[in-house]
Amino acid sequence: MGTRFILYCIQALGYLPLAWLRALGWGLGAALYVLVGSRRKVVWINLQLCFPNWTTAQVRHTAFQTFVYFAQAWLDRGWLWYAQPEVLLKRVKLVGSVNELEGNDPTLIFTPHFIGMDAGWVALNQQIPRQFMTVYASQTNLVVDSWILKGRKRFANGRPFDRSQGFKGLLAGLRRGEPLCLLPDMNYEPKESVFVPFYGVLAATIPSLSRVAKLGRAKVIAMVVRVTPEGYEVEIIPAWPNFPTDNLVSDTELMNLRLQGYIDREPAQYYWVHKRFKDRPAGELPPY
Repeated sequence: MGTRFILYCIQALGYLPLAWLRALGWGLGAALYVLVGSRRKVVWINLQLCFPNWTTAQVRHTAFQTFVYFAQAWLDRGWLWYAQPEVLLKRVKLVGSVNELEGNDPTLIFTPHFIGMDAGWVALNQQIPRQFMTVYASQTNLVVDSWILKGRKRFANGRPFDRSQGFKGLLAGLRRGEPLCLLPDMNYEPKESVFVPFYGVLAATIPSLSRVAKLGRAKVIAMVVRVTPEGYEVEIIPAWPNFPTDNLVSDTELMNLRLQGYIDREPAQYYWVHKRFKDRPAGELPPY
């Protein structure tokens, strides 16, 4: 009952002016930063590992902003998933090489875990006349899982696939010309991962971007979503040249290197609350 009430409140708050909602998100993010010490520690460790030259003040500021953006993005789902379509068109802007999404070429969209990434999925499904696919991880709370899945299916041309379903259906759709949003930048499935540098630190990384691009005969573009005062900016990055290659590991290294460039523009908007360096090479202890 408590979970349903919270989700109903998020939906209701979505009707507030955006400036009010963002101010509420700032307060919620500040509270989470103070109260959720275990996750604050994760963010601090991630930032210290990835930006060793930063001062303590820089780490503290960025960590605090990460919590604020996280809270604001959660509250924004109240309007992303329930507001009138014209509200979304006003607040969520597709920019960059949007022409890469035209036609029917097999297209793989590298979608890093920026905090506002749900706005990117909404923009694709509302503004581009193609069928899109993505992969998602089921939530342990079934009420939250149902709520998220319903939101991501708001527009009929969006097809989320549970990770447990495998890639057979995704590859078939990709070859038919349905773009696939892939999110391989987290520490998942250590047995299927390779250790490649991320900001100079070895990180267990799933090499699925290279593997799926090759199997699906697809070009690879990227989608970077940033929170703005007006809503969201969804940037489409041009197709990566000479990708994939025959070297799975070097392709995955390149993916992380490109991701670093995207993060460096707005470090606080990346999903640092995740234990990115949880799995370690043999003999190393996790930093958390």
